[in-house]
Amino acid sequence: MNVFEDTLKRIDEIGKKGGFKEEEIAVFKEPKKVIEKKLSVDGKEYQAYRVQYNDARGPTKGGIRYHPNVTLDEVKALSLWMSLKCAVVGIPFGGAKGGIALNVKEMTPEEVEKVSRAFIQAIHEDIGPEKDIPAPDGYTTPQVMAWMMDEYEKIKGKHIPGVITGKPIELGGSKGRGFSTAMGGAYVLRQLLQKKGMYPEETKIAIQGFGNAGMHLARILQDWDYKIIAVSDSKGGIHAENGLDIFKVIKHKKDKGTVVGAEGKEVTNKEILELECDVLVPAALENQITDKNADKIKAKIILELANGPTTPEADKILASKGVIVLPDILANAGGVTVSYFEWVQNNMGYYWDEEEVLNKLDRIMIKAFEDVDKVVEDRKFTYRDAAYVLAMQRIIDAEKLRGRL
Repeated sequence: MNVFEDTLKRIDEIGKKGGFKEEEIAVFKEPKKVIEKKLSVDGKEYQAYRVQYNDARGPTKGGIRYHPNVTLDEVKALSLWMSLKCAVVGIPFGGAKGGIALNVKEMTPEEVEKVSRAFIQAIHEDIGPEKDIPAPDGYTTPQVMAWMMDEYEKIKGKHIPGVITGKPIELGGSKGRGFSTAMGGAYVLRQLLQKKGMYPEETKIAIQGFGNAGMHLARILQDWDYKIIAVSDSKGGIHAENGLDIFKVIKHKKDKGTVVGAEGKEVTNKEILELECDVLVPAALENQITDKNADKIKAKIILELANGPTTPEADKILASKGVIVLPDILANAGGVTVSYFEWVQNNMGYYWDEEEVLNKLDRIMIKAFEDVDKVVEDRKFTYRDAAYVLAMQRIIDAEKLRGRL
């Protein structure tokens, strides 16, 4: 599946449903700027991309992912989602994304550092705290962000911490950033569950993907007394009807490199999507819920912690079954929101404690949920349609005020 074509199709359908004119929908059809670079490092070549999609609401913002299968179309889709995501939560950024086709599992830390620095050397004129602010994504870490910031500062000859977010705390990172994607998702989910009268002890949750976001979400929700009945990673999953001990699972994952064998019975990543549960959380990769398996989903609610886990065809099937989907552009916007906080703190040279960061995140995510929920109630839209229409309207308004439309 071409994830960018899927996204454009969705934009077209939702745009028409939202009553936007053709020229307004056209704003979302092409990125503002596409940067493609070949990085030569120690005799090897790496294909690299940075896409700046829309900057009507502010400098572009978005992560950099390291993955052997990174493609330009994937980076375009991710940068478009980032534009919408920032608009949904009301932070003053446009959307961007970057990617390098490489496999960090087959590289030494020294090799990863060299490629990271080479990337900044290649794109330094196109980024900056008032232009485009990169951040971490798949297989990029605070350490990678530290190397990138350091390389940028070397080139510019001065300290500019606001050029990159997701940095280590010691180099200007924000407290709470490491688990902010999960925290934002948890705040949004809690709002919906409270609205539906679903109590924590009675709510069964399955999480596909036990990377940073999925693991932290499981930990947070267990702390709030929700029952996590299944989790999985790339090697497989585990299921216990009466609930897993997430702290035991986290320790097993750290010791063994997988959740498999921690406790419960083994399940596959495919099976975890189809379990009997109240809430399903796809927290892994794109295109996990498709027209092939959507009719087998038994969850009442889907919280999209991953980017693009549900295809447009699957959306229609889920809607017909009455399944509520909290879309990625709302559900996983906690990461970019705390990245925004980091950028603000860097720019003013004044830093907040974790409690202040989380309180600010809580307020922004609840307000975003309420804004989307109001569109759902007023226009009888799905949560995805409502979130898209809200975000598109905010971007179109900014384009018009600038005189571009």
